[in-house]
Amino acid sequence: MKKLWWARVAAVVVGAGITCSVQAQQEIKIGVIYPLTGPGAAVGAELRSALELAADIINNGAPGISDLPFSAGKGLPNLKGAKIKLVFADHQANPQTGSTEAERLITQEKVVALVGAYNSAVTATASQIAERAGIPFVNPESSSASLTQRNFKWFFRTTPHDDLFVRNAFEFLRDLEAKKGIKPGLIASLNENGLWGTETTKLQAKLAPEFKYSLVKQVVYPAKTTQLTSEVQTLKAANPNLVLQSSYTADAILSMKTYKELGFSPDMILANNAGFTDTDFIKTLGKDAEYVITREVWALDLASRNPLIKQVNDLFNSRYKINFTGNSSRTFTGLMVLADAINRAGSTEPQAIRQALATTDIPGNKLIMPWKGVKFDATGQNTLGQGILVQIIDGKYNTVWPFSMASREVVWPMPKWDQRK
Repeated sequence: MKKLWWARVAAVVVGAGITCSVQAQQEIKIGVIYPLTGPGAAVGAELRSALELAADIINNGAPGISDLPFSAGKGLPNLKGAKIKLVFADHQANPQTGSTEAERLITQEKVVALVGAYNSAVTATASQIAERAGIPFVNPESSSASLTQRNFKWFFRTTPHDDLFVRNAFEFLRDLEAKKGIKPGLIASLNENGLWGTETTKLQAKLAPEFKYSLVKQVVYPAKTTQLTSEVQTLKAANPNLVLQSSYTADAILSMKTYKELGFSPDMILANNAGFTDTDFIKTLGKDAEYVITREVWALDLASRNPLIKQVNDLFNSRYKINFTGNSSRTFTGLMVLADAINRAGSTEPQAIRQALATTDIPGNKLIMPWKGVKFDATGQNTLGQGILVQIIDGKYNTVWPFSMASREVVWPMPKWDQRK
């Protein structure tokens, strides 16, 4: 019965795609799945804004930003100027809800492709629905390495993944010692227990000895927790110099408040993106967010190397009164990559879009990311992405690694809580 149902889904999808290809297409429906309510609502709102900006540029243009694809604003040229229509779905940071919403977008909304879903655990379930139905799924932000280890044919990830990001953290520590004479000392980790945090915990345990560092304690906490007192007390008892941390927004903010309340003050917190790069992190914590280092994929201070970064960020800021983050800039890029593929396919038939995605080759100077470009391998992973590290100084994210790209020197160690002004 299940196989029959999926056969019907596939038939509906393929049939819809063929019809759209033949007609003079005026509107191309793309499903987007993000946390618009619940614990991830704040970041979800920013990702929605990034998607709306990308769609508006494709459909209506961005005068003066000539290096950005589709900035002429004539829709998709190879589809007679067809416009992008985004169909939003709210997964509420719930993997089952994400799965249900993906199914609805495919079977009821008749979208030609999906984009999502930020939370790795939700991306895992939603993309499984797309895979069974034969619908392209572009993932701009989820970093769990296992997502591109499933032998999927319809899944494409533009961001680098945690195998690279976690390794970057240890490469930074190695370079910090070799070039700055700063030794990280004893290391502990604090990670959420979802797919992303669990995989990160395993990678940290694997890589620490490879880089000859001592990982003295690994603490895992329940995602969406309302208290971290016991976990922070456990960390404090281990007395690490450095804490590696993977948390979504609410947990990241809660952890910093708990560190201060309990007087836990390691030399440094080296975070794995997500909540630490959400606009709400600095907005909520103010000066208590200072000095944290986090891995990133985007920073406004890199505009000196790539003018597109400032040009598109200025447009984003003028509309939404916020700057891009590493999350929203990747989401923007993901939709632009999908639009490029649909345009090259000259069709809304899913197989044609999948084939176009597989042959994507976008150079770095056409992106707002500090990447070499976008080009997918056989697993659907972009091979040209890269990570950076930023440090919060004076309320801003400053690139501090790679040292060749740094806009300022690393501040290490962080001042103790009672020594901050």
